[in-house]
This record gives sequence, C-alpha cells and structure tokens, in this order.
Amino acid sequence: MQERDPVDLIENSGISRRKMLKPGFFGLLAMLAASGAAMAGPPFVTDDPEPVDYQHWEVNYALTGTLSKDGGNAALPLIDANYGALPDLQLHVQPQLDYVRGDGKSAIGVGDTEIGVKYRFIEEDDDSWVPMVSLYPLYEIPTGNHERGLGGGVGRSFIPIWAQKTIDKWTVYGGVGYGVNPGAAGKNDWFLGGVALYQVTETLQLGGEAFMQTAQAPGGRDTPGFNLGGSYGLTEEYHLLFSAGRGLENASTTNGFSAYVALQVTD
Repeated sequence: MQERDPVDLIENSGISRRKMLKPGFFGLLAMLAASGAAMAGPPFVTDDPEPVDYQHWEVNYALTGTLSKDGGNAALPLIDANYGALPDLQLHVQPQLDYVRGDGKSAIGVGDTEIGVKYRFIEEDDDSWVPMVSLYPLYEIPTGNHERGLGGGVGRSFIPIWAQKTIDKWTVYGGVGYGVNPGAAGKNDWFLGGVALYQVTETLQLGGEAFMQTAQAPGGRDTPGFNLGGSYGLTEEYHLLFSAGRGLENASTTNGFSAYVALQVTD
C-alpha cells in the first residue's frame, strides 16, 4: 500500500469538528493521555448559545483528541478564551498546539487559530417555550504549517445558529451550521447537533450529545457520532469539563474514540 503523509491523512479522512468541541479533531488520544470545535462548544462538539457575561472572562485550558486506525492528531493544549465585550456579545480566540501522526510519520507545532463572535439575539423566557438563540460565526486563520499537516492551509469558516432551553434540572441545546472549506482539498459541509444535560447535584452536570457532519473534503465521509460528558464545579471560578465518545459510521477511519478534558477558569 502507498504510504500517506499527515497532510493527506487529514484532508481525506472526513474529520469531524471538536465546539469545537468546536465544533472536531482527527486526534490521538494516547498522546494526551486523554474533541472543534475545533469549532465546538466545550466539552461537546455542539455549542450552546449563551455568551460570557459582560466584562467577564471564560478560559478553557484543554487537551483533546481522537483515535483512528490510520494514526491521529491531538491538541496539546488548546486554549479557548472568551470575553464578554458587550451585553449579549462574546469575543472568542482559540490558539492551539497540534500533534499529527500517520503511517509512521508525525509532526508537532502551532495549529490553525480560531476566532469568532457570539451574539445572543433572543433571550430565554422562563415563563414560556421561547428559547435562548444566538448566532456564532467562527473563522479559522491558517496559522499552522499545512505542509507538515498542522493546518488546513486556507482560511475556513463555520456559521452556526444555536438555541437552548432549560426546564427544571434539564438543559437542552443544539443547532445547525454551515462550514465553508475553500480550495481543491476542501468541501463545504453541514453540521447538526443536540445536547441534553441533567443537573445531578449543585456542582455536577452530566449528559450527552448526538451530532452529524457531512464530508469536509472531496471523497471524504459523513461523520455522525456521539459523546457523553459534563462538568464538575471545583470552586466558583474553576470547573472541570470532560467528554468522550466515538463515531457511529466509518468510525475506524474517522473517529474510533475521542475525548476532551479541560480546566475552565472564569472571573
């Protein structure tokens, strides 16, 4: 069989977003002893519509990755920084250090950098079924070395709309987004995801998500999948975020197993 380098491995694997947990990464869980989204919402691939409070910070220091039979990629680490610049408006920046491995080859270095703006234009009404709704466009700046497999090589965009409703101890959120992946190696894609979380105790929240993303490259595969996870409040300012899951189709080549763990710091 002809050997493939890390660049070919990434471009043709049908990688899913991790919000990014951005929404995800085609990753190496073993390297982080450990998901998105890129372009994702920690700790899940699907994001929520709630912006950071005005003049406050939220920073997630994360390790994330996904295993496949052909190798992998991991973020070691990923720093997801968010600031409430205005009421109902959040600014976002996410640099990361990437590791890529495939067919005996590997590379490590700065990956692409994600920026975005989350704008909440509908507030949740506690007395009715009106949900919270936000628009959260994201853009990936090609800061990684594409020749070494550490980035997409071109700027990429993701334009989602997210909605959320909380009823008693349950919080449900999700939405749909469109990804713009230019260049011969890219293919525009759709993302659909939903999350359900239950407040088990005052400090512990558990739940899961199901998501579907169409192929991001010509000849790539659609990547439906799921994750289970949640958050645990260590103190008022520090929270542990975690999730793990896998793909539901083509899992051995796209998402055999993925995981995300982060320390969230707020002020």
